[in-house]
Parts: sequence; C-alpha cells; structure tokens
Amino acid sequence: MSKITNRDTAPRDGGSVEHRLARLMDTPFLARVVPYLPPETLHQLIRHRGLDACGDLITSATPAQLTFLLDIDLWGHARPGRDDLFDVDRFGEWLEVLVEAGHSVAARTVAALDQDLVVAGLSRYVRVLDPGIFEPTAQSDDEAADRHEAMREGDSMHAGDTEHDSSGDSLEREVGGYLVRARRGDAWDAIVTLLVTLDAEHGNYFHAVMQGCRRSSNSRPEIDGLDDLLLEPEQRLHDITIERERRRSQQGYATPADARAFLEMARQPARARSGAPMMGSITANPIVAAYFRAAEQAPAQAIDVPGSLEAVMELLTEAGMMPERPRTLLEAADTDPQAARLTHLRRLMAYVRDTHETTYFTRSRELAFLANTLLAGCSVQSRPFTPQEASDAAAGICNLGLDYWPTRWPGATSPGASLPPDSLLIDHDLLTAFEAGWSVLYQDVSVFAAEQLISTLADVDCVDRDIRRGLVALRRTLVKQRDAGTPWGARDAAEILAMLDMTAWVSVLGLLDECPVLPAALTAVVAGRTTAVNPAAFDFISTAAQVADVRVFMRKLPELLSR
Repeated sequence: MSKITNRDTAPRDGGSVEHRLARLMDTPFLARVVPYLPPETLHQLIRHRGLDACGDLITSATPAQLTFLLDIDLWGHARPGRDDLFDVDRFGEWLEVLVEAGHSVAARTVAALDQDLVVAGLSRYVRVLDPGIFEPTAQSDDEAADRHEAMREGDSMHAGDTEHDSSGDSLEREVGGYLVRARRGDAWDAIVTLLVTLDAEHGNYFHAVMQGCRRSSNSRPEIDGLDDLLLEPEQRLHDITIERERRRSQQGYATPADARAFLEMARQPARARSGAPMMGSITANPIVAAYFRAAEQAPAQAIDVPGSLEAVMELLTEAGMMPERPRTLLEAADTDPQAARLTHLRRLMAYVRDTHETTYFTRSRELAFLANTLLAGCSVQSRPFTPQEASDAAAGICNLGLDYWPTRWPGATSPGASLPPDSLLIDHDLLTAFEAGWSVLYQDVSVFAAEQLISTLADVDCVDRDIRRGLVALRRTLVKQRDAGTPWGARDAAEILAMLDMTAWVSVLGLLDECPVLPAALTAVVAGRTTAVNPAAFDFISTAAQVADVRVFMRKLPELLSR
C-alpha cells in the first residue's frame, strides 16, 4: 500500500482523527482528493466541519458531485416520511461561502450548475427588472426625466408582493443591463458580487439566469379564472423538485411520496386488495417497477482511486465519513443477534446465492429497495431511520412474512405450519414476503396493541384527578387514531402512562409505532426479569414468536398499570 509523503498531504498518524481531518481540510492537497470522494463523504465533511469551513472543498468538487451535494443539502426534511422542502436560507449560505472562496471561483462553480436551480434560489432573494421598459419617453420643461424614479413608480404594479420593500432605502443594483432589487437583505452582497462576476466571465449563463429571474419576478395570477395554475416561481421550483427526485431515483433513493404509497398498500392484507395480482416479479407493482427502471437508466460512475490517496481514504473511513455498507444477511449472523433471528430469510437467500446467481442479485436489489423505502417513507420511534436500521428492519420484516408462510401470502388457501421451501425465492420476490410481514406488524402489533390498550384503560382506576383525565384523553385519542388507521398518532398522548409505570409506557410506545418494534423493556416484562434495561434499546420484530410476546405483554399490561 502506498504511503503519502508529501508535506501538503494528510499523514497516516500524528494526532487525533479530528486533528488530522482539520489538517487535511487546510492543505492544498484537498483539491486533488475531492474529485475521488463519494458525494456522501463530501456531505458528511460539510456537516462535520460546517459549510463555512468547506469553501475550498466545495469549489474543488466536480459538477456531478456538486449536483449530488445540493440534492441533499438544499432540501430539508419536514418530518420522517414527508416530502422534502427546498431550504431557501441554506441556498443563501451556499452563495456566501462560494463568494468567500473567490469571486471567479464562485462564478465558475455556479456556472456549472443547473440554471433552473440557480434561478429558483435567486428568485427567493431578488427581483430582476429590465430597465429598458422604464426608459422615460417624455419630460416636462420643469422636471427632468429620472429613469430610476420611473422604475420605482412602475414597480407599483407589484404592490401585492409582500416580500418587496418599496421604501426609498431598499437594496437595488443595476448589473449587466438589469435592475436587481432585493426581496430580502441577507446574502445581498454575495449575490451582487456573484452576478457581476458571472456577467464579466460567463455572459451566456448570466443572461439565461437573469431572464429566468425576470420571468419569475413578473409572474402574476391568471385573470381568466385559472387561479389553480402555479405561478412561474412555484412552477420552476416544482420542476426542479421533480428533476431532483428523478436523479435520486437513479441513485437508488425512493421518493417520500412513492415510499408512503408503497407502505400504505403493503399494510393491507393481500386478500383485501381488490384485484391485487400475485406478485411473482417486481413488474407487478408500478412503484417498484418505476424504481428499478430508473436505477437501470443511471449512468455508470466508476472512479479508480490512485494509490497515493489510499491514506486519505483510510483517514476518512476511520472518521466515519465514508458511506457505510450495511451488514449483509449472511455475514452478520454470527455476531448480530438481530441477524441470527432471520433464519428463514438467510436460508432462502443462501440457497438462491448458491444456485441462481442472477436471481440472488435481483433479491438483493429488492432488499435495497425496501430499506430505501423505509428510509424515505417511514419512521421508527418517531424519528428517521438510520441506513443500517432501515436495512435491518427490511430484512426482519421479510423474515416475519416468511415465518407466516403461507398464511399471509397472496393466493394462500389455508393456514399452514410448514416451512417455506428452499426454492421459494426463485419463484417469488421479497416484496411479497415484505408485504406479508408489514401487514402482520400493522394488524397484529400496532392495531392490536391500540385495541387492547383501549380496552385496558376503560378498567384502570386512579385516584389522581389529572392522571385520570390524561387516561381518558389517551383512550379517546387511541379510538380516533385506530379508526383513522394510524395508531402511532396516539404516541404523544401515551406519555401519561409514564406516570403509572415507566416500563409500560416505553413498551407501548414501541408497539404503537409506525414501524412497531420490541423494546427491551417489553422483553424483560415477558421474561419476568427485574434487572435494569436500556429504555432506548429495541429489536425489530422478525419472527412469529416475537409477535406472540406482544400478546403476552398486553395481557400483563393491566397489572403493570394498576400497581
């Protein structure tokens, strides 16, 4: 393995990981390293060091890396499973950091970006007007024509623009034949500097962006009753959001909307779906088919890393900045209790791996799809999944569906206790197994726990008036959320249970979750253990035996709440 010896590079040793990372960020060698790094690593570095400390890193990235970075960093998560929203404030921070790195460098970097994205971001900060339309055509003998005064008067047509400050001291600047007027004051200096440099060094790009901003500035509602049509700024933002989702799909990410739709359909038992086809291949589900079609259209981006950069890669791996590969089913079983419970899935995947290599690759891709779907469209303990948790949960849910085989599978005619045959995954995809397991989690864990808790609370007597009121409110919320099909909506109201028994509260939260889990506290109650447990610890439910533990716990719950 080559060793880096140049004094401008990051050595293998010489301080803590944090210290060595700081040295790497401050060396000219960074520009050579960045193009070989996965975009996920660049994003981790930005999050770790702060955007304002990563100007050189950003300006050293390739256009493809920048596009990937912005796809992640400019869209924020409102909450788990919801659509991502464009972060206007973050866009301004990016512009300021780029300009601080150098005017020409900033212009060159921005000119490599999709102009629709730049227009959508700039339009939130400035309005662009064409001074030519305000040129005075006549003047009186007593008053000289004032083009800028005419522009201010002409701008009164935009009185409905709540972001526009029409006061005399509003920020405005003429750049390249356009009048640029601030909608908001932050990032103004950086935007003006960037536009001036773009005009001087990237004229065609500058004019394309300014024309786009000008159209957005002049966009007004239709007057013919078609008020539901999006205005120019909203339509442009919608378009770049759709394009971002297309790129993310090619990179293997599921969109939140598709993920929510898939998971909602999977919660319903197969027999309840009108005309649901037998899912023998991924093409039977339009959401899944579209996902794999987008992934297959993604261009290959293989990069050979020079041997001289291996020490840097080792440092970034040591710092946890490199993308983590989730543990595979067959590798982790000896050391991971969660994987060891995946007896059916591991056995069937091992058989497919040894007998049908192409099918094994397809099933592995299906597991990746399921993990990405949980990441994009679901939550665990009311927070987003980590990538490893999503991978573990997807495998566990598939194993749960296999454990119920064939009772919950489409086309099953009668319950049976037989084990799925080794060749099952040759003829059936893992999506069917996931749907079977996901419907078990929903019906036999989440909904079951809500119904049992509703019944239990009716008989709980408490002398404390406030607690009694809280229990009544919880019961009403449970009934409402159960009827709505979202038992996890009662999690916040369940906090009152902590006043009666902390173990019961932690356990109930796990069962009512959007992705139900088995808290360590619940396992301890079922096993009769009295030792202390970590209230945050849990296992993903992957076997019928764990579902049976849920029923045992719910029978013991009245005793816990009455002590």
